[in-house]
Amino acid sequence: MRVLAFDTSTEVLSVALGAPVHGEHRTWAHSGEGGAQASHTLIATVQDLLRQAGLRLQDVDAIGFGAGPGAFTGLRTACAVAQGLALGAGLRVLPVPSLLALAEEARFHQQCAARGPDLTVVSLLDARMGEVYAAVYAWRAGQWDTLRPPALVSPAQATQWLAGMPADTVVAGNALTVYPALSGVCNGPALPAIGPTAQAIVRLAPALLAAGSAVDAADALPLYIRDKVAQTTLEREAAAKVKRDA
Repeated sequence: MRVLAFDTSTEVLSVALGAPVHGEHRTWAHSGEGGAQASHTLIATVQDLLRQAGLRLQDVDAIGFGAGPGAFTGLRTACAVAQGLALGAGLRVLPVPSLLALAEEARFHQQCAARGPDLTVVSLLDARMGEVYAAVYAWRAGQWDTLRPPALVSPAQATQWLAGMPADTVVAGNALTVYPALSGVCNGPALPAIGPTAQAIVRLAPALLAAGSAVDAADALPLYIRDKVAQTTLEREAAAKVKRDA
C-alpha cells in the first residue's frame, strides 16, 4: 500500500511517504519547521518525497493527514493541502486524529519496545490558553482502541486522568514539558519529546483504511475541539498563573 501522509498540528512539519519496494515496505520522511512555515513548504516537500520514491501522486492509494486537535492554522493547512492533492489525483483522504498518531509514535519509542504486546498511552498536547488536548488509547491484539476520545481539559483534569491510570501507562506529548507537574503523577514512562508524526500516520493507514475511515476529499475536515482561539487580558493572566503553578 502506498500512503502519503503529513502532520502540521504542532510546531513541527512532518511528511512521509510509505510504499513497497521489491517486496519490502520503505518510508521516505521529512521533518522540519512547522507553524506558519508549513503552508510555504508542505507541497514542495511532498513533491520532493515523490521524486525520491520515483512515484507520481496518482500512484498513491490514499492521502492521510493529522486532523487534530492542534494548532488551528496547521490543521487548516493540512486539510486544505490533502483536499487539493486528492481532488487533483482522484484519491481518498484519511483524516487521522493527531493524538492517535502521537500514541502510535510513542509505541515505537525504545522505552515501549520491550513492554510486551499490550500498551496503554495517554496522549497530551499543549493546547495553549492554559489547557491540554488529551486522549487515552490502548494497543491490544495488534490494534488501537480508544479508551477516552480527544478532549480539551485543564492541567488539573489531566492530572486526575493520570492519577487514575494503571502503573504501566505510557504518557507522551509536549504538555509534559509545558506543565511539568503532570510528570509527577505519571505511573509509567513519560515521553515529553514525542509528538505526532507522518510516519505514524503511514503505519496507522492500512488498518484505518480497512475500517472504512477514508472519506472523499470534499468531506475531509479538521478535528476541532476548541471553538475559541483568542483570550481576553484576564484570561491570558489566568493562563500564565496556571503555568507558573504547574
